[in-house]
Amino acid sequence: MKGTLPFPLTQFGKTALGAPLLYAPCTAKCELLVIAGVHGEEAETTFLLSRILRNFDKPLQNIAFILCANPDGTALGTRGNANGVDLNRNFPTENWSPKPTFSKPFLESRRITQLSTGKTPASEPETKSLLKLIRKLKPAEILAIHSPLGCVDAPMLTPLVKFLADISETPHKKNIGYPTPGSLGTWCKENSIHCVTWELPRLAPEILIQKFIRPLSEFLSGYSS
Repeated sequence: MKGTLPFPLTQFGKTALGAPLLYAPCTAKCELLVIAGVHGEEAETTFLLSRILRNFDKPLQNIAFILCANPDGTALGTRGNANGVDLNRNFPTENWSPKPTFSKPFLESRRITQLSTGKTPASEPETKSLLKLIRKLKPAEILAIHSPLGCVDAPMLTPLVKFLADISETPHKKNIGYPTPGSLGTWCKENSIHCVTWELPRLAPEILIQKFIRPLSEFLSGYSS
């Protein structure tokens, strides 16, 4: 396994603290954009995607990758960005709400984390930059990797959705079961982009690698060929 990525990344913006936002571009028309690290508490998503990218010797033809959409939050170990905003509630959707959002740092926790959804829709530099990149790439499908609810949330059962549900032995859900105002998935639906939210099962990072790196690498190679 390579210690560094085998191909250079391209900057598409900056975070609230000025860190570069980077992505691995594809070499032809983008059919799929894969995004990890939207929530800083879910660093295993970036870890998994990095290990997958290091399986390749060159950029893929039709798939672009964002290793970490929230570098500040990942560095700080916080769910939101440096401004305390949940980036997955900051997208300019018809149902965006200024009301705060609440989450547990882990499933059994009694402590509730309160996060802002932003002063306005797309108020955060990370959100603005991601929206600009999506509009530039125009992917037909977006895969957002989260954790640890253990499901594949997607409106349609595409080959990608079926594959992810099969390898992770988790259910396909047409919706997550609760409102998601201002989320990437909601924004994609409003803009006719098929969005797949893969909630990784609750497993240690090394087990995620052991279970998923080979089948995911092979599937993405075939998707891009």
